[in-house]
Formats: sequence, structure tokens, C-alpha cells
Amino acid sequence: MHRYEVAIMMNENRLTNSFKSYVGWDDDEQISSCETSFIEHELSPKLHPGEMIIAEAQSVLLFTPVNEQKTGISGVLFVTNFRLSFVTSNEKHLKETSYQENLLLGQYDVCLSNIDIIYLLTGDKKKRLMTGHRFNDKVKGLHIICKNMRTLSYSFKFSPLGHGKTLANALLHHAFPKRHQLLFAYDYREPNVQSRYSTPTFRCRDDWEKELQRTKCFGWTLNSSNNKFRLSPSLPQFIVIGSAVIENHLRIAVQHFRDGRLPTWCWSTVNGATLSRKADVVDPSNLTQENAMLEIVRKSHPGLLRPFIMDLTKNLPSPKDVNQSFIKLREICAPESARQFWVQDNHFYSLLEASKWLQYVSSCLRSALVAANKLNRNESVVLQERDGRDLCCVISSLAQLMIDSHFRTIVGLQTLIQKEWVVMGHQFCTRLGHVNNTDSVKSPLLLLFLDCVWQLLQQFPAKFEFTETYLTTLWDASHISIFDTFLFDCERDRHSATKDVSPLMLRSIWDWEEQFMDQDLIQFHNPFFNASKVQDDLLKVSTEISCLSIWTQCYYRFLPTLEISNGGKPLEDFAVRTLISINDNDSKDVQEVCTPSNIGSFFPFTHWRSSNSVPPSTLTISSLSLNTSDLQMETSLVEIPEHL
Repeated sequence: MHRYEVAIMMNENRLTNSFKSYVGWDDDEQISSCETSFIEHELSPKLHPGEMIIAEAQSVLLFTPVNEQKTGISGVLFVTNFRLSFVTSNEKHLKETSYQENLLLGQYDVCLSNIDIIYLLTGDKKKRLMTGHRFNDKVKGLHIICKNMRTLSYSFKFSPLGHGKTLANALLHHAFPKRHQLLFAYDYREPNVQSRYSTPTFRCRDDWEKELQRTKCFGWTLNSSNNKFRLSPSLPQFIVIGSAVIENHLRIAVQHFRDGRLPTWCWSTVNGATLSRKADVVDPSNLTQENAMLEIVRKSHPGLLRPFIMDLTKNLPSPKDVNQSFIKLREICAPESARQFWVQDNHFYSLLEASKWLQYVSSCLRSALVAANKLNRNESVVLQERDGRDLCCVISSLAQLMIDSHFRTIVGLQTLIQKEWVVMGHQFCTRLGHVNNTDSVKSPLLLLFLDCVWQLLQQFPAKFEFTETYLTTLWDASHISIFDTFLFDCERDRHSATKDVSPLMLRSIWDWEEQFMDQDLIQFHNPFFNASKVQDDLLKVSTEISCLSIWTQCYYRFLPTLEISNGGKPLEDFAVRTLISINDNDSKDVQEVCTPSNIGSFFPFTHWRSSNSVPPSTLTISSLSLNTSDLQMETSLVEIPEHL
């Protein structure tokens, strides 16, 4: 059974009414500027402090995804130093919906850091735009593929002459910055919004000491020898190392590990078993210092047991493998056309298997479970990787999630990511491709981790405080070039940015109030989670591929054909929230969680809804003149409303 068949079976009564424009890429007819609706001249995005408009194009058509450019809406397209913004007069209607609304981005906006591939459409040709590319052809449209699998197709058929070319040049120049200082975070000047939920940053001694006390750590001590990053440029200024390490020995030992990343503490059991991580040695023929440091790990165990060494490079994919897998997965989940969708749908499972994505998810979960089982049996575990900055983050975090219930809360997960990813030097800037560098290897390891967490959530739905909506939002937020959390490769780079001539103002992604209203934040909380029943039980996840699922909310939400109108998990979620509120006899809460009408299975991320819920005025493409003979033609589309 294919993806589409499953969706149809769950929603047999879906409507097929939609606007049909029949605007193609290959028509040379050009509408003059005087025919542009005067309303569009008044449209512009609400700019943030430090944001400026670079270029704009009037009378642009934004097409609904995967519909052969047959339906869409008209508006003005802007390129700023922060985003690609599409503004339409129909946007006012969206304010009345209950769908997620990011306060930093409009419904049709995409952050420049989220753009991965830009295709230029000229006549019947499609060219992929690369930095440094120069083109003089008439630009008829753009097709954009984003890092979070969103696709955007624009037509300049009705735009004044030259608007498309000007906008495409501006977009190409600003979407792929060559220097970190060109990211919008350096220009953004809005005051910080302090979150009501404090997440430790692990940039100060107190945060580490509290975590050591919480885990009742034995045999390890907080060390500040990396002050000003003198020992290792990629480790934080405070690290936790074995108590038996002598200062002089520490300075000698770091020289023998790649990037100075010697065994550092991650987590402890109450019985003294520890989880730690390290990089490979610089010279494999000289293992003296490595053996000495592993002996320190052994001595830190109350029973003086030898640690279990897990070489993550043997059974797990490399960052390059993960990226290649993701590209294949995106080809399945973000088809460019309806024809491509249907062809792929006939071979969906073979294509999914060929991508190896679920295979890599399975491998990571299996390795993490091995580590968690060892720790649960009071054995210390040392994770080893070439640089100790990629898969170490994934496996260490998953193992802690499986064994420590503290990290299954929202603040707990944020603490875990801050501790194991951010300050421990995961190369977010490089792996997420925030800065254009042909020599670097992009790899969505954060997404691989979040997918693994989602699999845990599916198998243990009452064990986690957060929801899949929170996880999907977190992946989206990693591509917003405002928050420092996912912008840097290491703490040293982050620290240096605050000391520049034009210093960067650090903004944590965990201050969610800066992006969302309370009604959106409610969707982050799992109604099945009961904090009073939390216990530190080992989550024995089933890691076989047959027990895993494709993360439909995250990967399919931009495919309107697969949207289930008035159905899916969101309705179940609202029903549970309502029942819980009724049980608590809180009429106010009942009103707040009352199920909104016309929501779909990808709620709260997309707005594909039955056309009977859409005001008639929004079913037309502005006031642009269209060929009347084309409008008399008929087509049959499966529920494609006006929103994108």
C-alpha cells in the first residue's frame, strides 16, 4: 500500500474543489507593470530591527506544491538580509487560524539559511544556481528546495520586465554567505526575550556542578584548564575529567588526541558507572597516552572496572553517508512535480530502503541501546570517534535519554542538547551549511538524532513531556539565522563573535517565546505525560527497521496530496487534551484546547484545508488578467486549497 492510498483510505470524503490557473513556465507573454494590481504596491513585509529589503518582484505567483503549476496565489516577493518573503493580500485570513505562526517569519517566508538549492527557470530550461553564477537570460521562475524539505515554486510570468532577474541575483548572493559575519544574527538588534523555562548553557561552572550533583558523580572533577580554549579549541572552557588526572599530565595528554579531545565526562549512574567520549589519537602507533587516560577512567569507577570502548566509526555511518542518505530521502519526500510524486509512489518502499535513512536510524538506536544497557549494568562506557564531535553527540544523547528520565522533559532535552552538542563542539555551522564552503561536509546529524528521538516517542508515548510537534519545530528552528545555539562550530567561535568590533548578541533557541505565542507552545507538551509518575526506567527500544516508521509530520507536511483533512493524529491529540481538561474540571482549559475546525493530519505546520473553509475571495489569483479560454478548462485535483 502506497503513501497516497493510506491517506485516501483515512479520508474518503475529501473535496476536490480548487482554483485552476493554468499558468505555465513556457508562455512568453509578459504583463506590463501598469496591469499590476495597485494593492500589491502597498504590500511589504514587517521588517525586524536590522533587517532591510535587498530586492523585490511585483505580481509573483507562488504555486501550491506538487500540482504542475496549476494553482497558487499572487503577491510580492522580497529578498531581505534575513529571508525570502512572499507577501499576499490573502495573508490576513491566516491570522484567524490556529495553525503555528512563527513571529519571526510570515506564513510564506523562508529564512535564507534554510535554502539549500535554487533552480532558475528560463523558458523550458532549468538551471541550478551556484554562487558566482552570472546569467543574462530572461528569468521566468524559481524553484527552491529547502533544508527542511519544503519546496517553493515562483513564476514571474506577470511581473514587470527585469523583476525576476533582479530578485534571482539578489537571492543567489545573500542565500549562500561566504563569511559567518554575513548571517543575520550579526545585524538583528531586537532585545532578548527571557524564557520562563531556564535552560543551562554549561558555559559557567555552576551549570556543570549542578549536573554533577544531580547525577551523584563519583571519581570525576570539574577542570578549568581549558580557560580561553588553551588546551582544545573545540571543547568548552570547563570540562569534567577523571579526578586522578594530574595537571601536568593533562597538558601532555591533550596533545596526543585529535583536537585535544581527551576522555571527558558525559553522565553517571548512581552506582558510579560513567559515560564519556573522546576523539582518536593523533598517532595510532603511539597509544601510551590513550591507555593512560583510559586507566584514569577505570580508576574513576568504584569497582575499578575496565570501561567498555565503543568505536562509533565501525558500525555507524559517517557524516558524509548521512548526508547522502538525507538527499535521497528528500528526493522522495519533496518531489518537484505531481508526475514525479506518482512515479516515486509506485516504488516508495524500495526508494526508502535505497536511501538507507531508516537503516541509519536503526543503527544509532541499536548502538545507544548497547551503551545504555552497559551503563544499566554498572559498566562504564567510552564513546570513541575520529573527532568526537558528530556521532558521539548522537549516541551519547540517545543513551542518556534511554536511561535518565530527566532528559525526557522539555527542559531536560534542551539541557541534553546544550551539554552534548552545543558546548561540546558539534559543528553546526559546517554540518547545517550556514556558510557556503565547498570544502566542508554538510550533514544533518541533528535531524538523524531528532528522528531517533521521534522513534522513541512512538514506542513510549507516555514517557516524554515533549511532542513530535516540538521536535519538528526544533529542526525548523535550527535553520533560523538569529539564534546562536545552532550557528557555530564550537564555543570558541561563539565566544570570539561576542568580542568582535560589531559584537554578536547571543540568543538562545530555547527562548521559544521569541518565536511563538502561548497557543503554539501548548502544542509542545505531551498530554499523555504525567510528571508525577516519572521514573528512571531503561527504555528498551525495538531497533529493528521493521519496528521503525517514517516521520510523516516532519517529512510529508509539505505534500498536500498526503494531507488528511479533518483527520490524523492531531485530532486524537486534541481529544485527549479536552478529556484531560474535563477531568480536571477546568472550563477555561477546555475552551483553550477545543478542537479547531478543518485541521489536517499535518497540523500545526501546514494549511491544506477543504475549500469549504476558505473564503471565496481567496480562491483567485489577485486581479491579474488570465486567458479566459484556459479558465474554461477542467481538471481534477485532490484537495489543493489556496494556502501554501
